[in-house]
Amino acid sequence: MAKKRNRRSHTKRRNRKRKNGRQHVPKPADMRLRRLLIPAVGGVREVMIRGSKEASRLGKYWAAVQKYLQTGDDSVLIKFRDKSFADATGKRYSFPTDLKQLDRQASAGVLSFESMYAGGGR
Repeated sequence: MAKKRNRRSHTKRRNRKRKNGRQHVPKPADMRLRRLLIPAVGGVREVMIRGSKEASRLGKYWAAVQKYLQTGDDSVLIKFRDKSFADATGKRYSFPTDLKQLDRQASAGVLSFESMYAGGGR
């Protein structure tokens, strides 16, 4: 049986880092602004995402897209159906899960792993 991961392990004394002679406790999430891409009709769309949690959700979506494209197993995309994420301004976007559209974009070379980050696939 695998050990349960302690969600607060990042705040344990041994995991703390020193910064300018003082202890620095990492936060479980940040609110940095990130520029990421999502598949859209006719290519990819650039969106500004605020926060590591929202960026992580988008990263999991891209991992599911890549797994679908590599294996043909669409079950990995099911959990993103009818789900959305918010950009930095609060505007909601649906996760694109139309398999035909994803296949078309992959055939055109638009959906490479590097294209997850704006400027990464250029």
